Amino acid sequence: MDPRCPTRQLLDRIGTKWTSMAVKLLAEEAPGELRFAELRRRIPGISQKMLSVTLQSLVRDGLVARRVEPTVPPAVHYRLTALGLSLEDPLSALRDWAETHMPEIDRNNQLADESPLD
Repeated sequence: MDPRCPTRQLLDRIGTKWTSMAVKLLAEEAPGELRFAELRRRIPGISQKMLSVTLQSLVRDGLVARRVEPTVPPAVHYRLTALGLSLEDPLSALRDWAETHMPEIDRNNQLADESPLD
């Protein structure tokens, strides 16, 4: 597949579990915001560094807006932009598909692992 393919480029950007989870949580709050610490609490298993990298990427792509309150320490808030909100429906459809079909895919993998190689 051509590396310039828009679908490939999009999946490279949003195809991680952390990105999908962050978009889902921010969509649930839309049009409101979530602070960094709240996002971290709601995404089990994510490190502070990985959340920071994920949010920086989403901000860079214009999917998320970042707002800093000049407090001590600074309070950093995130919200989906209109572009980010437009991504929630396709991601939701993908999550629904995965929940419906992953058991079958897992069974197929198990069967393939159990069968002798040709």
